[in-house]
Amino acid sequence: MSRKDRHVFVYNKTKETFLAFRVSVADSMVSRLIGLLGKRSLKPDSGVWIVPANSIHTIGMLFTFDLVLIDKDFKVVGLRELMRPFKVTWPNFRAASVIELPAHTIFKSHTEVGDQLVIERYEAKKSTQSEVAEIAAQFASSPRASTSKQCEGGHGFLIQ
Repeated sequence: MSRKDRHVFVYNKTKETFLAFRVSVADSMVSRLIGLLGKRSLKPDSGVWIVPANSIHTIGMLFTFDLVLIDKDFKVVGLRELMRPFKVTWPNFRAASVIELPAHTIFKSHTEVGDQLVIERYEAKKSTQSEVAEIAAQFASSPRASTSKQCEGGHGFLIQ
Protein backbone atom coordinates (compact mmCIF):
# COMPACT_ATOMS: atom_id res chain seq x y z
CA MET A 1 0.00 0.00 0.00
CA SER A 2 1.50 3.34 -0.97
CA ARG A 3 1.75 6.15 1.53
CA LYS A 4 -0.74 8.15 -0.55
CA ASP A 5 -3.44 5.46 -0.29
CA ARG A 6 -3.40 4.93 3.48
CA HIS A 7 -6.75 5.24 5.23
CA VAL A 8 -7.97 4.48 8.74
CA PHE A 9 -11.29 4.44 10.55
CA VAL A 10 -11.94 6.42 13.74
CA TYR A 11 -14.18 4.92 16.43
CA ASN A 12 -15.17 6.54 19.73
CA LYS A 13 -14.82 3.65 22.18
CA THR A 14 -16.30 5.68 25.05
CA LYS A 15 -19.51 6.59 23.21
CA GLU A 16 -19.53 3.52 20.94
CA THR A 17 -19.93 5.59 17.78
CA PHE A 18 -17.93 5.96 14.59
CA LEU A 19 -16.56 9.36 13.67
CA ALA A 20 -15.37 8.37 10.19
CA PHE A 21 -14.70 5.29 8.09
CA ARG A 22 -12.22 6.63 5.53
CA VAL A 23 -9.69 9.01 7.05
CA SER A 24 -6.54 9.80 5.05
CA VAL A 25 -3.28 9.71 6.99
CA ALA A 26 -1.12 12.85 6.57
CA ASP A 27 2.19 12.05 8.22
CA SER A 28 4.78 13.46 5.82
CA MET A 29 5.89 17.09 5.79
CA VAL A 30 4.16 17.71 2.44
CA SER A 31 0.90 15.88 3.26
CA ARG A 32 0.67 17.66 6.65
CA LEU A 33 1.25 21.03 4.99
CA ILE A 34 -1.41 20.40 2.33
CA GLY A 35 -4.05 18.76 4.55
CA LEU A 36 -7.43 19.85 3.15
CA LEU A 37 -6.12 22.76 1.05
CA GLY A 38 -7.67 22.84 -2.40
CA LYS A 39 -10.59 20.61 -1.48
CA ARG A 40 -14.10 22.04 -1.76
CA SER A 41 -15.57 19.77 0.93
CA LEU A 42 -15.12 16.58 2.90
CA LYS A 43 -17.15 13.55 1.91
CA PRO A 44 -19.38 12.17 4.68
CA ASP A 45 -17.51 9.63 6.85
CA SER A 46 -14.11 10.86 5.64
CA GLY A 47 -11.42 13.08 7.04
CA VAL A 48 -7.70 13.74 7.43
CA TRP A 49 -5.55 12.61 10.36
CA ILE A 50 -2.54 14.93 10.68
CA VAL A 51 0.37 13.32 12.57
CA PRO A 52 2.13 14.97 14.38
CA ALA A 53 0.22 18.21 15.00
CA ASN A 54 -1.11 20.16 17.95
CA SER A 55 -2.69 23.08 16.06
CA ILE A 56 -3.83 23.91 12.54
CA HIS A 57 -4.65 26.83 10.28
CA THR A 58 -7.51 27.13 7.82
CA ILE A 59 -5.94 29.80 5.61
CA GLY A 60 -6.91 29.00 2.04
CA MET A 61 -9.66 26.59 3.07
CA LEU A 62 -13.02 26.73 1.32
CA PHE A 63 -15.36 25.13 3.88
CA THR A 64 -15.99 24.58 7.59
CA PHE A 65 -15.10 21.33 9.35
CA ASP A 66 -14.77 19.82 12.84
CA LEU A 67 -11.41 19.30 14.53
CA VAL A 68 -10.55 16.64 17.12
CA LEU A 69 -7.24 16.94 18.97
CA ILE A 70 -5.90 13.68 20.45
CA ASP A 71 -2.92 12.67 22.57
CA LYS A 72 -0.46 9.85 21.82
CA ASP A 73 -2.88 7.30 23.33
CA PHE A 74 -5.79 8.52 21.13
CA LYS A 75 -7.59 10.20 24.03
CA VAL A 76 -9.51 13.36 23.05
CA VAL A 77 -7.79 16.43 24.55
CA GLY A 78 -9.53 19.15 22.53
CA LEU A 79 -12.45 19.80 20.20
CA ARG A 80 -13.21 22.60 17.76
CA GLU A 81 -16.59 22.51 16.06
CA LEU A 82 -17.28 24.27 12.77
CA MET A 83 -13.77 25.61 12.07
CA ARG A 84 -14.23 28.38 9.54
CA PRO A 85 -11.80 29.33 6.76
CA PHE A 86 -8.94 31.74 7.51
CA LYS A 87 -8.56 30.87 11.21
CA VAL A 88 -5.63 29.61 13.30
CA THR A 89 -5.99 27.44 16.39
CA TRP A 90 -3.85 27.90 19.48
CA PRO A 91 -1.46 25.01 20.09
CA ASN A 92 -2.74 22.37 22.51
CA PHE A 93 0.45 20.97 24.04
CA ARG A 94 -1.33 17.80 25.21
CA ALA A 95 -2.22 16.95 21.59
CA ALA A 96 0.00 14.67 19.52
CA SER A 97 -2.19 14.76 16.39
CA VAL A 98 -5.42 16.19 14.99
CA ILE A 99 -8.29 14.79 12.95
CA GLU A 100 -10.16 17.03 10.51
CA LEU A 101 -13.71 15.75 9.98
CA PRO A 102 -16.87 16.89 8.18
CA ALA A 103 -18.86 19.63 9.93
CA HIS A 104 -21.21 18.39 12.69
CA THR A 105 -19.31 15.09 13.19
CA ILE A 106 -18.50 15.98 16.80
CA PHE A 107 -22.15 16.72 17.55
CA LYS A 108 -23.48 13.62 15.76
CA SER A 109 -21.01 11.27 17.49
CA HIS A 110 -21.43 12.92 20.94
CA THR A 111 -17.63 13.11 21.20
CA GLU A 112 -16.30 14.95 24.27
CA VAL A 113 -12.92 15.75 25.77
CA GLY A 114 -11.72 12.67 27.65
CA ASP A 115 -13.26 10.14 25.24
CA GLN A 116 -11.05 7.25 24.11
CA LEU A 117 -10.75 6.80 20.34
CA VAL A 118 -9.69 3.75 18.37
CA ILE A 119 -7.84 4.47 15.12
CA GLU A 120 -7.04 1.49 12.94
CA ARG A 121 -6.37 0.67 9.33
CA TYR A 122 -9.29 -1.08 7.66
CA GLU A 123 -8.61 -3.82 5.17
CA ALA A 124 -11.21 -6.21 3.85
CA LYS A 125 -10.03 -9.77 4.25
CA LYS A 126 -9.61 -11.51 0.92
CA SER A 127 -10.77 -15.11 0.99
CA THR A 128 -8.77 -17.74 -0.84
CA GLN A 129 -10.41 -20.34 -3.06
CA SER A 130 -9.82 -23.04 -0.45
CA GLU A 131 -11.53 -20.94 2.27
CA VAL A 132 -14.55 -20.38 0.01
CA ALA A 133 -14.75 -24.11 -0.80
CA GLU A 134 -14.49 -24.99 2.91
CA ILE A 135 -17.32 -22.59 3.83
CA ALA A 136 -19.50 -23.96 1.02
CA ALA A 137 -18.85 -27.53 2.18
CA GLN A 138 -19.72 -26.63 5.78
CA PHE A 139 -22.97 -25.04 4.64
CA ALA A 140 -23.89 -27.99 2.43
CA SER A 141 -23.37 -30.46 5.28
CA SER A 142 -25.24 -28.40 7.88
CA PRO A 143 -28.69 -29.57 9.06
CA ARG A 144 -30.24 -26.27 7.91
CA ALA A 145 -29.16 -26.78 4.31
CA SER A 146 -30.60 -30.29 4.15
CA THR A 147 -34.01 -29.34 5.60
CA SER A 148 -34.99 -26.82 2.98
CA LYS A 149 -38.28 -27.30 1.16
CA GLN A 150 -40.10 -25.51 -1.59
CA CYS A 151 -42.47 -22.76 -0.45
CA GLU A 152 -46.17 -22.77 -1.29
CA GLY A 153 -46.82 -21.66 -4.83
CA GLY A 154 -43.42 -22.92 -5.99
CA HIS A 155 -41.67 -19.59 -5.47
CA GLY A 156 -38.29 -20.08 -3.82
CA PHE A 157 -37.24 -22.24 -0.89
CA LEU A 158 -37.84 -22.07 2.82
CA ILE A 159 -34.87 -23.02 4.96
CA GLN A 160 -35.92 -24.35 8.34
